[in-house]
Amino acid sequence: MTPSTARSPFVRLALWTTALTYALILVGSLVRVSGAGLGCPDWPRCFGSWIPPASAAELPPEFDASEFNPTLMWTEYLNRLLGVTVGFFILAATVSAFRRHRRDAHILWPTVAALLLTGYEGWLGGRVVAHALAPWIVTAHLVVAIAIVLLLLYATVYATYRLPAAARAGTSGTAALADGSGRASQTFVTTVVVMMLVTLVQVALGTQVRGTIDDALDEGVARNAALGTVGWFDNVHRTTALAVMSLALIALLVLWSKHQGARRLARWTYAVVALAGLQIVLGVALAYVALAPTIQVLHLTLASLLMGAQMVQLLVAYWESP
Repeated sequence: MTPSTARSPFVRLALWTTALTYALILVGSLVRVSGAGLGCPDWPRCFGSWIPPASAAELPPEFDASEFNPTLMWTEYLNRLLGVTVGFFILAATVSAFRRHRRDAHILWPTVAALLLTGYEGWLGGRVVAHALAPWIVTAHLVVAIAIVLLLLYATVYATYRLPAAARAGTSGTAALADGSGRASQTFVTTVVVMMLVTLVQVALGTQVRGTIDDALDEGVARNAALGTVGWFDNVHRTTALAVMSLALIALLVLWSKHQGARRLARWTYAVVALAGLQIVLGVALAYVALAPTIQVLHLTLASLLMGAQMVQLLVAYWESP
């Protein structure tokens, strides 16, 4: 199969929605690094109001004025506004999928699932505040955000390949893709699937590492010594990073040996190798520059980009003819 050069209205909307979701992950990492997660101590309102107060003097009596920090408050509030915006975009994408592709389960249901998870993600955001940024729920919050991205990418890539295939075959997109003629070798596909699972574990471990570091910093541990308090979590996190890199390289070797003519698959495979390698570089840098906030933001954002690239790599391997 080959992808369409002309993007359908659904594909364009889904791409914008995916980009905004990635932007939300980026802003969420900024919130995490800046310590703004409790900039609004309640949810869904902020200091009891839908519009944040302009000064501590405007706080309702049930809130402590010492909790008021305008910078942290607006950082968290803008994060929430972006989350609402993403929710409306996913709703629009779901409506578009229902109107244009209601008979294509591979397009409709992943988009519907992304919409449902977005509602759950909003509820989780409230739980993050209620549990005072407990690491386990922060991890769940990030994993759900990545799941939303992957669902959107699945529907988008499927629609990109389905439309030209259906036009040529004169049948439904599902039937046109069901023959598996574009599938890469089972070894390649299995390697990518395992790599995605290991990457997800690595991301979850990373949030636990970050939570432990935050606890150490709150207890007065120096920033350059905070990583040493993490213990075995950090060792496993580093080991899984090497495992992801190894699997990315194995996929590259399989590509060279069995799929030399698959140019688009090669581009995505190279992208995955590059992102996995850059993640390791950033992880090493974090250990030697006292957990610099900018590198932390890049590290988390690249992790979500890596998983997205792996999803596209898998789908291209499954649907595109070499």
